[in-house]
Order: sequence, then C-alpha cells, then structure tokens
Amino acid sequence: MPTTPGKASTRGRKAAARGAAEPRLSRQRKPADLPVDEWQRALRRQFGREQPFALENLGDDPVFSEFAVFNPASRRRYRVVIRGRLPGDNHCSCPDFATNDLGTCKHVEFALAQLTAQAGGSKALAAGFQGSFSELFLDYAGQRRVRLRLGSEFPIALQPMVRQLFDHAHGWQLSPQHFADLPALVDQVRATGHELRCDEDALAYVAEVRDAEIRRQALADAYPQGADSPGLATLLKVALYPYQRAGALFAARAGRALIGDEMGLGKTVQALAAMEIFARHFAAARVLIVCPTSLKHQWEREIARFTERRATVIGGLRAIRQARYAQDDFCKITNYETVSRDLDLIEAWAPDLVIVDEAQRIKNWNTIAARALKQIDSPYAVVLTGTPLENRLEELISIVQFVDQHRLGPTWRLLDEHQQRDERGRVIGYRDLHRIGETLAPIMLRRRKAEVLEQLPERVDNTLFMPMTPLQADHHEENRAQVARIVHRWRHTGFLSEKDQLRLHCALQNMRMSCNSSFLLDHQTDDGFKADELIALLDDIFSDPQAKVVVFSQWLRTHELIIRRLAGRDWQHVLFHGGVPGDKRGALVDRFNNDPACRVFLSTDAGGVGLNLQHAAAVVVNMDLPWNPAVLEQRIGRVHRLGQTRGVQVINFVARGTIEEGMLSVLAFKQSLFAGVLDGGDSDIVLQGTRLSKFMETVEQVAGAMETEAASEDDNQGVQPLDAMPEAEPGGEAEELVEARAAAPTGAAAGQPTADLGSVTPDQSATASTPKPVAADPWAPLLAAGAQLLGELAAAAQGERQSPWIQTDPATGQRYLKLPMPEPQSVQRLAEGLLSLLGDRR
Repeated sequence: MPTTPGKASTRGRKAAARGAAEPRLSRQRKPADLPVDEWQRALRRQFGREQPFALENLGDDPVFSEFAVFNPASRRRYRVVIRGRLPGDNHCSCPDFATNDLGTCKHVEFALAQLTAQAGGSKALAAGFQGSFSELFLDYAGQRRVRLRLGSEFPIALQPMVRQLFDHAHGWQLSPQHFADLPALVDQVRATGHELRCDEDALAYVAEVRDAEIRRQALADAYPQGADSPGLATLLKVALYPYQRAGALFAARAGRALIGDEMGLGKTVQALAAMEIFARHFAAARVLIVCPTSLKHQWEREIARFTERRATVIGGLRAIRQARYAQDDFCKITNYETVSRDLDLIEAWAPDLVIVDEAQRIKNWNTIAARALKQIDSPYAVVLTGTPLENRLEELISIVQFVDQHRLGPTWRLLDEHQQRDERGRVIGYRDLHRIGETLAPIMLRRRKAEVLEQLPERVDNTLFMPMTPLQADHHEENRAQVARIVHRWRHTGFLSEKDQLRLHCALQNMRMSCNSSFLLDHQTDDGFKADELIALLDDIFSDPQAKVVVFSQWLRTHELIIRRLAGRDWQHVLFHGGVPGDKRGALVDRFNNDPACRVFLSTDAGGVGLNLQHAAAVVVNMDLPWNPAVLEQRIGRVHRLGQTRGVQVINFVARGTIEEGMLSVLAFKQSLFAGVLDGGDSDIVLQGTRLSKFMETVEQVAGAMETEAASEDDNQGVQPLDAMPEAEPGGEAEELVEARAAAPTGAAAGQPTADLGSVTPDQSATASTPKPVAADPWAPLLAAGAQLLGELAAAAQGERQSPWIQTDPATGQRYLKLPMPEPQSVQRLAEGLLSLLGDRR
C-alpha cells in the first residue's frame, strides 16, 4: 500500500490540525508537571506529526507492517516497523531511535499519525498486533533489551524452553546470561518450520556482548598477571612503563576505549601496544589512524620506530588517495579533513581498528569531521585525548559517542541530570559529575603525571613535525637556492668572500625564519602552523589548572604571533627578551613564578641563561631549534635544574622537509661547529681556513639531509621514483636504487636526539625498515609516473614538503617542473605499451 509524498504531506497536515488543540511544547523548557522522558516523547510526537514526510508500505498488512519513511529535506529514507502504540513496540533505523532510550522517534510518530488517520487504523492499533510468526527484537525503550514476541502458531513443545530462557514477567526479555543459548533455540524453532524473524539489531547486540566476554577471557588467559605479564614486554621494540602496559591492556579489554591521560604520558605508544594486542589475539589486520594533518608523519615515524608494521600516509589528490587505500598495508594514516571525502574508500577498506588522535577535534558533534568519523564502522577503537572535557559537558558526549554511543545514555537525560540552570533556563553549572566518571570507568582511562611520577624519567624530549604552507615553502625555496649557489661556488673555488659569507648567513637565517611563519620575513602575512599548534598544545597542557609553560623562540616576531593568539584566551603571559631593561627582568620572572594566572613565559634566548623557572613550570616548548646544541640545553636548563620536583617535558617544533629537519638529522647531539655564529653569540662572521671548511661542510650536510627528508615524504610512499623502475628480473640496477634510497638516514636512524610527541618509553632506540621492491608490471612506468607527478604537484601546492621536482629559476624566480628520466629499458617498455594501446584503438 504505497503512499505518495503528496498524500503523505496532506495527511500530515490533517493530523497536525487535529492535534492543534493540544498545548504546544517548548523544546527549551520542560513543563513542571511532565517527567523529562514523557516531555521528550511528546516533543518527537509533536514534531513528527508536522513533517511533510512520505510514507510507503513495504508489506501486506495495512497497519502492522514495515514502512519506508522518506524525508524530502535530507533526502534520507528510514525503515520503520509498526507493532503497537507503546514505547518499545516499534522500530526505526534512524540514529535518534537507537540512542534516545525513548522507544520512539519522529519517524515512528509520523507513521503512527498517518495510520491512525486512515480508516480502521486507530482501531487496529488499539487491539494490538498478533501475527502468526514470532519475532526476536531489540527493545530500545530504556536500557537495551532482547525480547521475544511469540506468534500465534509458535510450537507448544518449545514453550517450556522459551520460558526457561526468557523472562515472561518482563516482556519476554532474554537475560544476558542466556545469550550463549540463543543460537540453539533459534535452530530448534526453525527446524519445526515455524517462522522466527530475528532483528539484525538484536543479533548484533547479542554478538557484541558475547564477543566482549570472549575477549576478556582470552586476555586473562594470555596475560594472567595483568600489566605485569611477561608477554606485554614483547609487544613493541621498546619496553613500556607499567602504567603504559596497563593502558594498552585496558584498551584491548574494552574493545573500544578512550585513553585520556595527561599530556606527556605516552598515549601514542599505548595505542600502538593495544594495536599489537588486537592484531596478535583478535586478527586485526587493518588499522586506520585519524589525526590532525600536522601529526600524520609523526605517526608514521612512531609506527616505524616502535613496531614492525607497514604504514601508508594518505594524502594528495583523490586518485592518489584511492590508490593508497588499495595498497596492502597494515596501517593507513589520514587526517580529519579528509575522512568525510574518503568515507566510501574507508568503508571499502573496512578497518578492524580505528585510532583517533587529538580527539578533542570532534568535541563538536555537528562538525563535518565528527559526523564523518562516527560513520566509520569498526569492531575496535582507541581514542586519544588529553582534554576530553574542556568547557562544556556536551564536548565529552560527542567524543564518547564514537567510542560507545550508548554508554552515557541519551543527551537529553544526561544534561537534565547534571546541568544546573537559572530561572531563565541558562546553564550556570554542573552537578553530580562523579556519576559520569563512574559510568565511563569501563571504557575511559585517565592518569595524571602525579599518579605515575615514580615511573617517569626526569626528562622526556619530544619532536613535533609541522607541515609548511605554500607561501612558507616559497620563502624557504628562494633562500635554499641562494645557499646552494654559494655552496657550489665554494666547492669549485675553495674560497668565499666576506660578501658571500654574509649572504650565506642571511639566507640560512631566512630559511629558519620561514619555518616559523611568513610573518618573520614579510611582516605582513601570517602563514604557518606552529603558533596555532602551540595554542592547541596549551589547551591540552592547561587541562591541569596548575600547569605553566616556558616557550622559547630566537625571534621576537614569533612571540608576537603567539601573543595575538593568547589574546583570546584566559591565560596571562610575560615576555622576556634582550630589550627588557635589567631592572625590570626580575619582576617578570617573579610574576611567572608566583602569579597563578600567569601561565606562559615567552622568551628569546636572552632568557636562556641565568633564570630559575623550575618551581613554576615543567614544560619547555622550543618554537625553533638553535644551531648550537649548547644553547638548546641552556633553554631547557631554566626548567630542568636542581629543585625541579616533576618530570620535565621538552617539546620541539620542527618544520618538515626543511632546514630544521636537516639540522635534526645531521647536528643531533654534536658539539656546535658554529660557536654561536648563527645564534647571535659572536659578532665575527668572517671565517677562513679550516674553520670555514668545517662550516661549509656542515651546511652541505644539513642541506643534503633536508633534501633526503623531503624526498621520503608521504606523496612518494608506495609509488616508486621514475629513476628506480624495476626490470622483470630481481637484483638489477633498479632494485639496488630502491634499496639505496631506503638506506638513506632518517631523523631517527641518524641520531635524532628526541622522541616524537607522546612517545614516552624507557628505551628510545630505533631501527629503520627497508621497503620491499615492487614487482615488475608492464604498465608500471606510466602509472607510477602519473601518480607520482600528481602527488608531487599536490604536495607542492599544499605546502606539505619541498619537492625535488619543483625548481625555482634563481634569476627570474619562476617555478618549473624538473622530471627525472626513467631507465632506458623502462622507456622502451613504456613506448611498446603505448604503441600496443594505439594499435588496439585502431
């Protein structure tokens, strides 16, 4: 009995007209005499009757049937099953029905209004449903319950068994202790020929509960001593602290968990350890990691450092991303902004485990990123955030809903129970928050540094890699070309004039300044990620109301950008630099040490010597790294010194694929060859003889490492360079080229001094993995060339890295493509393939 949209709309208006006499309810304020759950049902009834939905009967019975409700505004269609008037009798496939605990929704109420309006509908609903078949269904009214609706023809011989498993006094509810017996009952009923309809939601819920029991038992058998079990020591390449082992095991037991540890306790490494547990014990073979754009390569490095797994960074144009989802990799790393555009690719790949980093990015449930993420269906999930609750209770709700949409119950009930409102209905506070913590305990784990202080080292160094914007990349490339010309001239002559040395000094400084922001060079634009990422980091750190942070940068203009962003926050700050008169410096230090409202100490390297800040702060952020490691240690020494009673967290911001990353890999933990020349510690910049040679050689090393790091970024991953195409037989020159590229030192393998953000482990050792050569394919040259070209262009346009294919003319400043030629054999095979294609077209 299909109903057209026009008829449905007309009937909806008629139903609304009949209900016009009923008092209209406010969505904001509950009537004093109405229970909150009845108010919410009445709101859905009121709203549903007013909608111009379309109703289509998909079955034979005019009332007790399955219907399709179509919403013309959203263009969505929902399946509605009608079995009666009471809450829980009916079912709808919409998300609200599954989570509101009311047993109804606007679509169900719309359908009931239409059926009541038709001839005989109201009478049939009053008489109730009695079908010949039986139904196993999930009742969503209140706590979810599996119930059985017996048909008129249910076999009498099986009724004693049904009464044993189902509680007749509570609506034929199946007790969870009998979930394991359900399959046998279903088989016996169907063996008699009786029709038993099993709702998919009911079967999924039973499977979810049983899987959780089996998982907990399997982990108890595998790790009988809990976090102290020896088997946990071999999960990763490094040893874990006891609290980290406990966190990984907690996440595995829960299946879907939220790790909300305070910043600096190593949430990332706990997630990777949990990932290994899921892989080894529960056959998880596909892991999707969702994180901010600036952390994608951070995760790639962490995975390579701590595990033996292969990871692919998802980036570039749609065709490139599609190809990477098709690759056979254990981990895929994507960013929040891309998830909504790639939902179809993610669903086709079907991840077993989803790891969500910096989950406070989805605290607003109504954002595109939050909605898209919640559409990803995976049996396991690990969500990481140091600040699950920042300002409003609703923020926690959105994050928890991804982990377990039923854990906190419906939002309307949670807010009613915990919000405090004034006489005008405005939220003025919260009450009984400890009950929320108790409710979340099975799925959320949060530890503070104070709780695990005895397990932590005195100091943990972390490096956070940042992408570059296109404007930053232009500035960086312009000055890199200048450095390259000067180095080339020195290589050929062995001599540099004072003018060239001054130009080299300026170009190197400009490259470093461009890594912070374009503002440091043009004093107008504000292109760069570092200042914004610092604010996001402070949001995390300042979840501890006692926390304070010292922020260093060599350049005052970097602090100017930070101060702009601090203006919109409640965090007060002081700025310490060389221009501050000597008689006023002590007051700045005293204010930071003694004023609880002063949370941030901004300093140039003038504050790197002689200041005692250890009693106020335990976190140091370096917006940029000095050339001289001694200057870096002086910065950190303001906080990591005698009298410090807490573990010190050092966070270094490094622009990816730039001179900063080159500095990390070549100059790590070395004594400075520059004697402070580029840190403003020496006014004499004229170098001669052996000192000049060492200086220039190190500049060459930094530039070479920078190019190596850039060449290994994500848009080359999984696609071979054109000059490394393998031939049909293994062991040839092409394969050697692939292996030679894989052997190039990365930041970790070349002695990088710091661990990545969040990777706090007792052992910071690292090993490099070598990618396997790709098998020969007659079309590989053409496909790889096109894919890599698109990836290079996309990466350059988005400022993700410096591309060796994108060159700048030093005379005109014009940018152009420089394409490497493939091997002659590859060119020949490519030509033959094209000729064959043309022949087929003819």
